[in-house]
Amino acid sequence: MATNYKFERLNAGRDYIADNYDAPLSLSGMATYSYMSPYHFLRVFKNTYGETPNEFLIRLRVEQAKKMLITENFSVSEICEKVGYTSLGSFSSLFLKQVGMAPTVYRRKLWALSAESYRFPSQAIPACYAYNFLGKSTN
Repeated sequence: MATNYKFERLNAGRDYIADNYDAPLSLSGMATYSYMSPYHFLRVFKNTYGETPNEFLIRLRVEQAKKMLITENFSVSEICEKVGYTSLGSFSSLFLKQVGMAPTVYRRKLWALSAESYRFPSQAIPACYAYNFLGKSTN
């Protein structure tokens, strides 16, 4: 475990990633905000958070894409660009790996739950129902 000072520096790097998930990021750029070498940052980040900075970045981007697929009427290509990917193929592959279905299938399934086209009324459909509908467990 990192000391308080190192933990604060590590959090600064993590916050930088979270605030700039939609921009191209490099390991050395991420590490700069923690005042660590890239390899030390990678090692400490993985030991502290249980995932690499890149895995954290992918998770953030996919979570944001999931929100946009449900609530916005952007194309999948536009969402891909808005969350920081330049390749639709890479985005779709990572989304499929993280969520278990392609972005278009995810959108269609959740939009089917809504009476209003192209909008997912999050207030009307409890998250536990949506997760069960998609075959995900909330436990």
